[in-house]
Amino acid sequence: MSGIYKSLLLHGVVLAVLFLLQFLLPAYHHGNLARVMVLATYAAGYNILFGYTGLLSLGHALFFAAGMYGMGLAVSLGGATPVPALLAGLVAGAAVSAGLGYLALRTAGVAFMIVTLMFAQAGYLTILYFADYTHGDDGFVIQQAQRVLAGLDLSAPDIRYFAAFALFAVTTVLILWLVQSPFGRVLVAIRENEERARMLGYDVFRHKLAAVVLSGTLSAAAGAVYGLLFGYVGASFAAVQYSIFPLLWVLLGGAGTVLGPFIGTLFMFYLIDLSSGVTSAYMLIAGVALVLLTLFAPQGLAGEIRARVWRWLP
Repeated sequence: MSGIYKSLLLHGVVLAVLFLLQFLLPAYHHGNLARVMVLATYAAGYNILFGYTGLLSLGHALFFAAGMYGMGLAVSLGGATPVPALLAGLVAGAAVSAGLGYLALRTAGVAFMIVTLMFAQAGYLTILYFADYTHGDDGFVIQQAQRVLAGLDLSAPDIRYFAAFALFAVTTVLILWLVQSPFGRVLVAIRENEERARMLGYDVFRHKLAAVVLSGTLSAAAGAVYGLLFGYVGASFAAVQYSIFPLLWVLLGGAGTVLGPFIGTLFMFYLIDLSSGVTSAYMLIAGVALVLLTLFAPQGLAGEIRARVWRWLP
């Protein structure tokens, strides 16, 4: 069996297991896994830029928040129903990522990282400044009646889980297609040797800009869905820690792997959840675990599996 078919089979099994778990998990873990799948979609969007294109961004909270506020403000101020609100979130994310990418990609390396961070902080301060509309740090709640899609209550645990699963499944299929496509292979070529890709005749700036827009739009979709499913929109999701989180999740799971963002998000989520039930110094435990993984699994969990066992893993 070729590597492509093995990859499709593996990812199909993972999606099937996640689908079946909604009928088996107790309520607490049922809700947690729904949250993890949405956040893993956010991490997957980040992975397109960092893992496959080699661009280290510290501004992805701006895209996540753009999708969340695009959706949330469409509902709270415009009275939009879920579908137009989600589209508003996607358009907001695409527009913000296109603008940021066009400007930030004029820099490279550390400068790119700093510029994306500053744009994200500017977005965070903008949310705080327009508190009359955004409610600033307090945020605002999306009422249950505003979270009904085609007669389905998205606040109901089973519907919320299925919606999160649908988002994650579509994202997984999209990225599986991306890594096998000519466009995805050019992104990897840019990551490995940008000058050589340019010498071969590829428009490096155009491909990097497309990667930023795709990454930002997918992250915005995660933000919009998160706000809609869990009923809250707040400035904390635009703060700097939400730019650091996807980087940690991707590094833990394995940069440049399809399942890495999900594995990293799941691991980090439950590490903090379980350790916080044992001690108030749970971040110390999380920090020690991160250091150990960095030392002994530098390619991330999925990356180490690919390096040691399944070399066909995308």
